[in-house]
Order: sequence, then C-alpha cells, then structure tokens
Amino acid sequence: MPEELIKIAPYLLIFVVLYFFMIRPQQKRAKNEKEFESSLKVGDRIITKSGIHGKVAELAETTVIIETMSGKLKLERSAISMEMSAALNKKA
Repeated sequence: MPEELIKIAPYLLIFVVLYFFMIRPQQKRAKNEKEFESSLKVGDRIITKSGIHGKVAELAETTVIIETMSGKLKLERSAISMEMSAALNKKA
C-alpha cells in the first residue's frame, strides 16, 4: 500500500499545483468578469477589448449599445474590458 501511494504522490502533487496556479485563478477571473458585466449601467464609461472608448447608452440582456464620438455601436457585454474600464473610471 505505501509503495502505491509513493508512485501516485507525484501525480497528485502535479494536479494540486495545477489547480491552485491555473484552474482556480481562471475560475475567479471568470466570476469577476461575469459580475462586472452584470453591474454595467447606463452612463458608464467603458473601453472594449478591441480598444474602442465609449459610454453605455442602452443595455439589453446580452448586448450593450455604446456611444462613441462617431456614432453608436452594438456589442456583446463580454466585449467590454473589465480592467481598462476600471482604470478609466478611476481617472474620472
């Protein structure tokens, strides 16, 4: 029995390390992004992941319409950068 445990121990250790350094942080990041998407409100200044700056004009369940200097754009909520929007709102 102890010999089998010794053979399995490195694999268990690798799994534990992968979980704490890769899987768990990704799950936490996904949860934070989902909370950010649901907390958007009309008037928020945002930056999309592609670099477009704008202000939220309308909200739908999965989409958002933003006003830019050149007009309005309809985007998926997931296209909004959480990190950049937070930095932009701190400056304002």
